[in-house]
Order: sequence, then C-alpha cells, then structure tokens
Amino acid sequence: MRLKRENCILYAVTDRSWLGGRTLAQQLEEALQGGVTMVQLREKELEEAAFEEEALQIQALCRRYQVPFLINDNVALARKIHADGVHVGQSDMETGRVREILGEDAIIGVTAKTVEQAKRAQQAGADYLGSGAVFGTSTKADAKPLELETFRQICESVQIPVVAIGGITSENIKRLTGLGAAGAAVVSGIFAAPDILSETRRLRKLAEEL
Repeated sequence: MRLKRENCILYAVTDRSWLGGRTLAQQLEEALQGGVTMVQLREKELEEAAFEEEALQIQALCRRYQVPFLINDNVALARKIHADGVHVGQSDMETGRVREILGEDAIIGVTAKTVEQAKRAQQAGADYLGSGAVFGTSTKADAKPLELETFRQICESVQIPVVAIGGITSENIKRLTGLGAAGAAVVSGIFAAPDILSETRRLRKLAEEL
C-alpha cells in the first residue's frame, strides 16, 4: 500500500494504558468508526508471540476499515505479517535498510525532530515524518517538547507529509493550523477519552481544518 497524504489526517498511535477492562481492538474499532485515517501499533512491553497475535488482530480490523496499518519499530514482524509499513525512530534501523527489507510498496515513517533529520529521512526514502512532541507527552518519559516554529521549518524543508505528535487533543490541535502539518498523530487524546467514538469524530473534523 502506498501512502496518500489523506492517510495522515488523523493517525492513531495505540497505547494500552487506558484499557479499563476492554481490549485494544475494542477501543481501536471505536476510533476507526470515528474516522481515524491510519493506525500504528506501538507495544514496548509485550513478548514477541503476544505482539504478533495482537498485530494480526489489529491488522484485520484495519483492513476491514481500509485504513493503513503500521507497526512501531519491529521491522521483522511487519515483514512477517505483511503489515502496510512501519514507523522507526532515529535510534532504530536506518531508513534505507528498512526499505530494502520491506520493499517499495511499504509505508515507512521516520521520527524527525530537526530539519537535518527530516531532510536525511526524506532522502533515504521515508514516506512521511512524525515530529514532536509538539505539546509534550505523557507516553514517553524522554520526549522533549518541540517548538512549533521548528515544526513549521521541518514541514517547509521536505516534500513528504509531516505529522505532528505529542500531547495532541481536541483542545489544542488548532494551534497547529497553518504550520504545514499533513495531520496529527494522537495517543491519549483518543485512547484515554471517556467516549472514544465521539472524541475521534471531533478530532477528525478539527484535523481536516489544519
């Protein structure tokens, strides 16, 4: 599956912190019904067998809604189950090597926090960039806030879509307006919401206006 810019409008990045007795698939289905346009499965704690089982379940759900399904970091698993792509950080596998392993049709996202990183990722074959944390974040202890002016410069420095990430909610997403974002990647703003379906619909509408 090749990436379309509209796939980046509202990008759900999963987190198991707010399951509350429900399954991740149940939460994600509400988000998909609400208008999520791409999904990244992010698991840092699961053992490989459990990760694969969950990935297959989430992938089937995404295919039913015809939404691209990406895996965070785990290139080998993405290849094994034929996921639509992966997202890698600056300390993960080099973008060109990821492309060699997954092929030309895979979607490859790369974290970029500087203009230099953004240009390098684009040159290496990234399909989109994830840049942040634009409003801080509770999901990564080591994530430093990214100035909105730096985010704007990153967007202007590349031709591929740039997705904002980090603490984005329906309350602050409009602060990204006019900076060049192709969309927003949202974690707690979706999965910690008391009503995921309604909140995702609200976020989708606001993200379309960026």
